[in-house]
Amino acid sequence: MEEKYGQQSKHDFRNAVVELSNHLQTMFSSRYKKFDEFFKELLENAEKSLNDMFVRTYGRLYMQNSELFKDLFVELKRYYVGGNVNLEEMLNEFWARLLERMFRLVNPQYHFTDEYLECVSKYTEQLKPFGDVPRKLKLQVTRAFVAARTFAQGLAVARDVVSKVSAVNPTPQGTRALLKMMYCPHCRGLVSVKPCYNYCFNVMRGCLANQGDLDAEWNIFMDSMLLVAERLEGPFNIESVMDPIDVKISDAIMNMQENSVQVSQKVIQGCGQPKTLAQGRTARSVSESGFSARFRPYNPEERPTTAAGTSLDRLVTDVKEKLKQAKKFWSSLPGNICNDEKMSVGTVNENECWNGSAKSRYDFAVTGNGLASQVNNPEVEVDITKPDMVIRRQIMALRVMTNKLKNAYSGNDVDFIDISEESSGEESGSGCELQQCSPEFEFNATEVTGNSNKSDKNVNTSAATRSGLSQAALLLSILFLAVQRQWR
Repeated sequence: MEEKYGQQSKHDFRNAVVELSNHLQTMFSSRYKKFDEFFKELLENAEKSLNDMFVRTYGRLYMQNSELFKDLFVELKRYYVGGNVNLEEMLNEFWARLLERMFRLVNPQYHFTDEYLECVSKYTEQLKPFGDVPRKLKLQVTRAFVAARTFAQGLAVARDVVSKVSAVNPTPQGTRALLKMMYCPHCRGLVSVKPCYNYCFNVMRGCLANQGDLDAEWNIFMDSMLLVAERLEGPFNIESVMDPIDVKISDAIMNMQENSVQVSQKVIQGCGQPKTLAQGRTARSVSESGFSARFRPYNPEERPTTAAGTSLDRLVTDVKEKLKQAKKFWSSLPGNICNDEKMSVGTVNENECWNGSAKSRYDFAVTGNGLASQVNNPEVEVDITKPDMVIRRQIMALRVMTNKLKNAYSGNDVDFIDISEESSGEESGSGCELQQCSPEFEFNATEVTGNSNKSDKNVNTSAATRSGLSQAALLLSILFLAVQRQWR
């Protein structure tokens, strides 16, 4: 009978935790999906808009060089989904290639070898043939994409952390405390008497001690997400960057054409005099290219609507409110469970409730939140030397993601975390001996700024240096080997 009710009490406890956590997990999951769809559709619409505009404006000339622009959007999409793309280098390459194409078009009387065009591309920064557009666009695109990608990834990390932490499995001591609280009144004939509120609070604080330790890092993570959300609304707004990108590139092309004589003279000065084509071939080249003395100006028409007809501002406003509500979720969890009328009598009738031994007032003080505070818990025997390893890993995951968010807030590029590689399926409730692992890990990551192709990470970890190989030591060893492999 005891085993039966023990299993039932565990089941009731898990259901209470999952019921509260599911709402939070669903919120992060749905917001991640909306942001992801929005960003991807924004890129699709920007590419379509540029293609339509350039076909109408430049016609056959654009069609003959369209792969250059397609490659630009391929690389932008690849960066967003986690590809190893250095945005600054990629954009520099785009403008260098565009200069090569334009230089041929504005100088159809010459024959240019690949080596000569390579020399031409080296003058992109010096001559600024496209005006100030490349510099401004590089700054805007880099910051906007870093913020957008990191924010979407933060939503995914939050979703996964909630999923793993809420899969709680109480310890045997916790199960006994739950059984005593929820089903022992039945043995005394007090079937309708519910547990006292503070009694329930102590039991839940003991059973959710490790989740309580997550709260501090979780709150810092939420604050970092809110900071990046502000960037998305302001100077790093990816919608305001991508929406007019076709007009900006067209302006750059117009600038190059207007200054083509001066640019050509300076390039020829630096790279040498190219070979002149025969007169017939020159005329045929101009005719075949469809190039006119001046490109036709373009008045942009109404842009296609982005994902689900919404805007980035509306998405950010919505998610900011949800992020604020999600703060202190883990420290509030015991109280929220005990507020359920199925779990306790609440804060009324404090003299007419089950206090663990009789129908009477509960006189013990409520213990603090977190593992260390449970040393004096009167209801649950908690071994504070055995931290839950699944939850400790989630604390580390939050710290790493928070560091990335802080870098993104400053406009610095950050490495992409492949969420699919995160470990999953481990049961909560596992622990380690005090002499084998520390109840807390220190994890500091120095992020790469401006170059996502090379990783230069400095990871410092500290754990108790006692005898015996433990789960914590093994985990730290794996982390060290993973970073070492990146250095090679």
